[in-house]
Amino acid sequence: MLDHVGIQCADVESAATFYDAVLAPLGGKRLVEPAPGVIGYGAPPHPDFWISPLVPADAGFRENHIAFSAESRAAVDAFFAAAVERGAEVLHEPREWPEYHPGYYGAFVRDPDGNNVEAVCHRPA
Repeated sequence: MLDHVGIQCADVESAATFYDAVLAPLGGKRLVEPAPGVIGYGAPPHPDFWISPLVPADAGFRENHIAFSAESRAAVDAFFAAAVERGAEVLHEPREWPEYHPGYYGAFVRDPDGNNVEAVCHRPA
């Protein structure tokens, strides 16, 4: 069900040094850095644990990112439609994200608590 999880870090450099060390014995390593301060860890073919800079928010809220696996692009589209129908804030409509890897198809919405929730399919069209 879960595809990947992302956390925000107050000091990404320090967090990266920590995760470089502690994930190595588990077979995890840096796989991709698609933007400054954003690092994806895992075992090939794609990362399943992400760190990124802390985004200041009201009342100390720290947004989480949870991505659910989808078996098809149609399932991603259906996830997105169901979320929008229930009033979810649209972060990114369904599309390919080649900066992550070829064939990455995902949609991002905000859940009722403000978290970034995604459905992703890794299969090509």
